Amino acid sequence: QVFTFNTVEIKVQPSVKVKNGAPMSIVCHADISKSTDFQLKHNFTIFKDGKLVFMTVSDKGDAQYEISMARSSDTGEYECTVEAGGKTKSSNSLHVWVTGMTKPILTAEKKEVLEGEVVKLRCELPEEVPPLYFFFRKIKMNSTPKEKHVFEPYRNFSVVEFSVEEGDNILQFDCFGRRNVKLEFETSEHSNKTLVTVREPFIKPTLNAKPSSNITEGDRVQFECSTVVARMRDIEIILQKNKTILNSVRDEKLLKYSAIATLEDSGEYLCKVEQGRASKTTKLNVVVSELFPKPILAASMSKLDENKELTLSCSISGFRKANFSILRKNSNGDIWLKNSRNLTLRVNVNDTGSYICKAEVKGIVKESKPVRINVYAPVSKPTLSVVSGLPEVVLGKPLQLICRSVMGTPPITFTFYKGNEVKKTVINDTYATFLDENIRQNDKRGYKCDARNNHSSGVKTSNILNITVIEVEDGSETAFLCSVKEGSWPIRFRIFRKTDHEVLLFEKNENADRVLWRKAAMNRQDTGTYYCIASNRANVDVKSHPITISVILASWQKGVIAAFVLIPIAGAITLALWWFLCKKKKAKGPSLEMSGSALPTNLTSEKMTRQHNDGDYYSGSGYIEDSENHLKSTDESKGPDLESAEVEYTEVEVSTLDPHR
Repeated sequence: QVFTFNTVEIKVQPSVKVKNGAPMSIVCHADISKSTDFQLKHNFTIFKDGKLVFMTVSDKGDAQYEISMARSSDTGEYECTVEAGGKTKSSNSLHVWVTGMTKPILTAEKKEVLEGEVVKLRCELPEEVPPLYFFFRKIKMNSTPKEKHVFEPYRNFSVVEFSVEEGDNILQFDCFGRRNVKLEFETSEHSNKTLVTVREPFIKPTLNAKPSSNITEGDRVQFECSTVVARMRDIEIILQKNKTILNSVRDEKLLKYSAIATLEDSGEYLCKVEQGRASKTTKLNVVVSELFPKPILAASMSKLDENKELTLSCSISGFRKANFSILRKNSNGDIWLKNSRNLTLRVNVNDTGSYICKAEVKGIVKESKPVRINVYAPVSKPTLSVVSGLPEVVLGKPLQLICRSVMGTPPITFTFYKGNEVKKTVINDTYATFLDENIRQNDKRGYKCDARNNHSSGVKTSNILNITVIEVEDGSETAFLCSVKEGSWPIRFRIFRKTDHEVLLFEKNENADRVLWRKAAMNRQDTGTYYCIASNRANVDVKSHPITISVILASWQKGVIAAFVLIPIAGAITLALWWFLCKKKKAKGPSLEMSGSALPTNLTSEKMTRQHNDGDYYSGSGYIEDSENHLKSTDESKGPDLESAEVEYTEVEVSTLDPHR
């Protein structure tokens, strides 16, 4: 008795999609081949979503699982397994969808509620299997239903609460369910409608304004808000304007509020009655007419000099009978000046500020717009000085100046001049600075500054500040003078140069208050900062102010450089000219010959001397004193003796230095 399973198949009748409530059969068929015709017992097992739902034994090759009324819970994956003679074979899985869901059942905890309370609802899908979605609706006459939804992963019912609001009278509620099948949503029909009746705990409040809602500034207005309540406990009445609470009462049916009306009292008022969650409101619009306009403060002048007379006048357009007062604005409270329409005073700079006037009629006080008064003290004559302290600067280095005016009401406008040229204008309180970034040889040395403000006295100008530009020519002699104003002799003088480190250049004891040291030939390596130190038997070192010296090229060095640059250029030009003339002569005919001789010329060399007018450097006294001929260049420059077949001589002209520089 040999047999084998060919296939095991599963199918559903009438189809894989069955309507909810219709009969459904799951059929399992085993196709078996046998060697002879013999009886064979078959054990049929049907699974749904991996769980056993049907089992039978038959000598036939078919088994049928009958469901008289299919429900959505019967939706799932079905599979059939057949065992016979020790052999087992299973079918492929088959998805069965029972379309349509059962109608949900909705119940309400109460059939009658008060405004402010809540309605508790329960919606159930008795024959459905979670996960499920539940949707609840609150239906009110002539309005869009309000909806809430809840996801229930583990149960087939859900509970929600709806609040009962003002204006809810007769409410209806219903619900429906939804489930997800194979990434598709299926929705049930709606449940029965449940009716809930709503009762008012109190009536809508009444709000009145006495004597009227149209009143005039200065009149007394009284607001009254009332309601009728079923239960007095926990009742509250609130009066508001622009969300600001004006008054409130508890456990009472009437609220009163009165005030003197002003223009600011115009607007919408709201009376609100609250009890528990219930709330009702009533609105009233109030119009307050103007009794008189805001006063206007006028000033004889808004900007004036100190010790001048200022008159302030307060007035009301088309209205004269009022109580006036004039005040000065202050952060700690306005300062009263006078109860009058007019105020006259002789001002000083402390009177600068903002002024207002107030007018009072029938208890209504109105304030004018502030008027700004500025009182100016004249600027004092400005002083111009160098920020570093000394009126000197090294050639090519920046110079920073500061202009100060000790007195004067700000803002002050400062103007800097170099010579007669305006270099910078600054508006500040008491001082301003100017940076001349690069001092050149031919710059004008006289600086000055102006200061002015809004005072009628006009512009004040500083004295002219002359700046000494420190420069030493390479190879020249430089004299350093170190002096003190007083001190017991003998005095020990030492002169130092500071670059990367300090170097002692000169030291001498003198029975005098000064010493002069001459350095025969300055070179570029001598550029640096110089200072001197003086001491005596008191063993107290006194250090002078530093002087920075820049060593520049000598005139003859500049001439030599210019000659070496210009001689090759001039030679090239002369050679080009000779070639051009030769070519021109040859072009006239073969009989012409070029002949010529060197023209004797004299190469004159002008000796250039420079008269210096540099200053001695007085370390102890704090200023630079002019002297003559301390530095003098005696070098003479001579052009090189150049000989060439094409170029005999070349002249180089070097302009002399300005002796005043």
